[in-house]
Amino acid sequence: MSFLQSRTSVAREGFGKPVLRQEDARLLVGGGCYSDDVNLPGQAYACFVRSPHAHARIGRIDTAAALATPGVIAVLTGEDAVADGMRPLTHSPMPGNPHEEMVRPGDVSFIAPHPSIPADRVRFMGEVVAVVVAATPAAARDGAERITVDWGPLPAVTASITAAASDAPVLYEGMSSNVCVDSEGGDAAAVDAAFGRAAHVVRFETWVHRVTGVPMEPRAAVGVWDPASGRYTVHAGAGGLGRTQTGVAGALGVPESAVRVMAGDVGGNFGTRNSCYPEFALVAWAARRVGRPVKWTSERREAFLADYHGRDLAVRAELALDAQGRFLALRAANTSNVGAHAVSFHPLNKGMALTGTVYRVPAVSIRGRAVVTNTSPTTPYRSAGRPEIMFVTERLIDLAARRHGFDRLELRRKNLVPASAMPYRNAAGTLYDSGDYLAAFDRAVVLADWAGFEARRAEARRRGRHRGIGVASYIELNTGFPRERAHITVRPEGSVDVVLGTLSSGQGHATSFAQLVVEWLGVELSQVRLVTGDTDATVVGGGAHSARALRLAAVVMAKASDQIVEKGRRIAAWLLEAAEADVDFSARRFTVKGTDRSVDLFEVAAATLRHDAPENCRGPLDGLSDETMPAPSFPYGTAVCEVEVDLETGVVEIVRYTTVDDCGRAVNPMILHGQTHGGIAQGVGQALWEACAYDEESGQLLSSTLMEYALPRADMLPSFTTEISEVPSTSHPLGLRGGGEGGTTPALGAVMNAICDALAELGVEHIEMPATPERVWQAIQTARRPR
Repeated sequence: MSFLQSRTSVAREGFGKPVLRQEDARLLVGGGCYSDDVNLPGQAYACFVRSPHAHARIGRIDTAAALATPGVIAVLTGEDAVADGMRPLTHSPMPGNPHEEMVRPGDVSFIAPHPSIPADRVRFMGEVVAVVVAATPAAARDGAERITVDWGPLPAVTASITAAASDAPVLYEGMSSNVCVDSEGGDAAAVDAAFGRAAHVVRFETWVHRVTGVPMEPRAAVGVWDPASGRYTVHAGAGGLGRTQTGVAGALGVPESAVRVMAGDVGGNFGTRNSCYPEFALVAWAARRVGRPVKWTSERREAFLADYHGRDLAVRAELALDAQGRFLALRAANTSNVGAHAVSFHPLNKGMALTGTVYRVPAVSIRGRAVVTNTSPTTPYRSAGRPEIMFVTERLIDLAARRHGFDRLELRRKNLVPASAMPYRNAAGTLYDSGDYLAAFDRAVVLADWAGFEARRAEARRRGRHRGIGVASYIELNTGFPRERAHITVRPEGSVDVVLGTLSSGQGHATSFAQLVVEWLGVELSQVRLVTGDTDATVVGGGAHSARALRLAAVVMAKASDQIVEKGRRIAAWLLEAAEADVDFSARRFTVKGTDRSVDLFEVAAATLRHDAPENCRGPLDGLSDETMPAPSFPYGTAVCEVEVDLETGVVEIVRYTTVDDCGRAVNPMILHGQTHGGIAQGVGQALWEACAYDEESGQLLSSTLMEYALPRADMLPSFTTEISEVPSTSHPLGLRGGGEGGTTPALGAVMNAICDALAELGVEHIEMPATPERVWQAIQTARRPR
């Protein structure tokens, strides 16, 4: 029986064990190698001149003073890029998976190009207009400060709804509108009929604002040009090296084989690093121009300006219910702000595909639009597109309960898709494979002690605080790049190399991936070496996004391990002078059935290299699997949040937070709990504090430092109660679902439902995110005014 068919877990450090992360010992003593740690002999340094305007024509760029600055080697502009044949970055904004396709080619009027360095016009504050290359970082900065640009400011627009209006300034010449995608899904006629017979209709309009990843490690890159081979090498802490390779090659106008991308450790990603960035192409181009390696390290303000942002979805939605509270239909209009250049339409697409979420909604009608604006491009950010849709759905349900007298929990229970209905096709056409949503919901409610909440509310009131509780359920649609490749080699000296194209950015791949090899081959965890981070070695790899990494890697690793055992059984039969059919493999040993005669896996690996080995067994003991797996994954779960609100200051405190998340099967529960904790912090951070704020008239980014962009700190959050549910996925051969995004996905809805519950008796029905003290206090004052 192959490892894909086997579901037993026996290895001490294998499948299902909460093994401590192997990589932490190295990282905690400073043994990591991040992008800025890469230094090459003779390297120069780049500093980018960025636009102070959100929208402007680029006139004459005076570089004379910069070139006269001591230490400056070269100044490159958009005109130089045009002369060198530089092209826009190659992105893949369109959905490419038939299981989730809502935005189709016919819905797209144009895909806004993304130049590495524009020659004629900038379209967001922070866009690169010149590159100064110097012998030292200080000289590069000095030279950049001496560049002057003749700007021709143009009207700017930053909000998607405003940009979609017919009288909005148009960002791209030749286009009649800023709307680049206009898509419809569902059954509008069925929805109209359902609303016509509904006993209750609840309407809700909101804006899920934009945020950014703020990884601990700012981006950095070193570009190298080898004139002898004609190849570029880019050292960059990117999330998906394959995407960076594709993007850089496209910008330079060379084949992908002419670009090598390498990365060591990556200090945080959350999706914002997965797509290619202009700076990665520019350091490679600059290296060729100056004939030496060129290095750039982002400052934190640059990161706020030019890192890709996430979220930014405006929604108008309404829910129809019958007299008993059963959902009849949902109608929604979603407008996604993709920023100045089209990096991705995936968040819009995935949100539309999950309309109705975990609830039985017989009919839906969805309109989805993507709009370009004078802001940094947006990209999939942890659980792309799903937190927004879950938030809207869960707020609609709470509003329906409060306005029409339903119990919040019972209204949800009545409408959750039952396990007996699986597989279930939602009204948008997406097929959910398996799951028990009610079980996860009920378990979260029990864990959170919902029954004891009123006593806690009364105790808080005696302290002068208003306490509230909120619940939100979620479902994920995990797809991502569908191809993955694993090459596993057993080394005679006692190690196992696993070459994979998916790079970790803190998820613990070196541990959880190795646990599967431990399970299947019986080796020790310390004997498994994960090899990633080099496109020359890994060949194929989609990166860590959409919870695809372990889910896809497990399949190709299992098949490669099967090949190793099959080949090893042949060589063991030769060594033990037995029939191949009589040789079993277990716990690292090949054994002749019914005897005590056996040989170790590493002994077999050594034997394959012997000159007298059978011809069909010679060569390394290895296995190679390269698979395309488009089947999606549907993790799900429920979160319960409790808050206390100080009416005098508007300060919201999270006092309890509980989640139950179903991952199908947990390879390493400890790592999964850690992923959930981090995801909760990011979701709560958006609900209460974080926001990328632009001035509506000028397009200036107002949150360009950590003084204005408020991140959650450890002392702002309670200890979390998290539990893992394991209902095996029927669409994955090992039963796996994704596990890295669930903490974030329900958090917006759970937190905001809790705040509104705390203030409901005052008449506060809704507060927009982020629920800052000022915003909460203002809502309280408005509610207290006589009507």
